[in-house]
Amino acid sequence: MSEHEMINGAPVTEEKIALWAAEAEQGYGVDALKKRGRGRPGRGAEPSQVVALRLTVEEIAAIDERAEREGKSRSEVIREALHRLAA
Repeated sequence: MSEHEMINGAPVTEEKIALWAAEAEQGYGVDALKKRGRGRPGRGAEPSQVVALRLTVEEIAAIDERAEREGKSRSEVIREALHRLAA
């Protein structure tokens, strides 16, 4: 194990791996696994679609600057811009 491996900012140690392995060997209850949910939460009643988009470094930087300034995610800024354009 590399000394630089991290999960959520915490180092992954051999001891941690051994604990995870022991937990997995004990098994997991099906009900507990089903409650975890899958993927990102929905944005509405219908499933969302992912759309690939190519942007220049400058375009991404401008979006990221606006997102930081407004306390939003990159996706939120792009969705808002598309909504204004389509209106």
